[in-house]
Amino acid sequence: MLRILIADDHPIVRKGLKQILSDEPDIEYVGEARNDAEVLSLAYSQNWDAVVLDITMPGRGGLEVLTDLKRLYPKMPVLILSIHPEDQYAVRALKEGASGYMNKETAPEELVRALRKIINGGKYVSSSLAEKLASMLGSEAPPHEHLSVREHQVMLLIASGNTITRIAEEMSLSVKTVSTYRSRILEKMGMTNNVEITRYAMKYKLID
Repeated sequence: MLRILIADDHPIVRKGLKQILSDEPDIEYVGEARNDAEVLSLAYSQNWDAVVLDITMPGRGGLEVLTDLKRLYPKMPVLILSIHPEDQYAVRALKEGASGYMNKETAPEELVRALRKIINGGKYVSSSLAEKLASMLGSEAPPHEHLSVREHQVMLLIASGNTITRIAEEMSLSVKTVSTYRSRILEKMGMTNNVEITRYAMKYKLID
């Protein structure tokens, strides 16, 4: 019998996913977490066969929680659930240890199949993402793939037109810390200003 933990800050999303899983006779229990602290607390206190993790939870984002989960419980399969296009986060999520990446729009049809696949040791990605991953093999990774999780988050927020102050508020960081991340981003990517970051993000379809 399987135990699945759903981590999403929207009650209606958790309820919907739980309803999908409740129809499966071999799923014994579906737990719920609303934020990063609850995810880690439940992961520590109970045994789970898999975690369904929203990538944009409040506080520390889903990718950072993923990093913590894989460090503490390296064998626990984690399925990332997101409203964002695969181009923005999927490759990074898989590199950070996720067993799969799914857009929320496909969850009603694909959630159970994806969970069964990752619980059995496989990887779940869409056919379009599989093609992208295949095309990346043997080619040099683009500069943004060398950024840390936090740097990647800051880069996307800058590219979306947010100020350093706004980013600091959204990520619960100091302005000085965000400025440091921005400096690292510019250095790693060989850029000099925010306009170049935005152009780059648009070129690689990292922002809508």
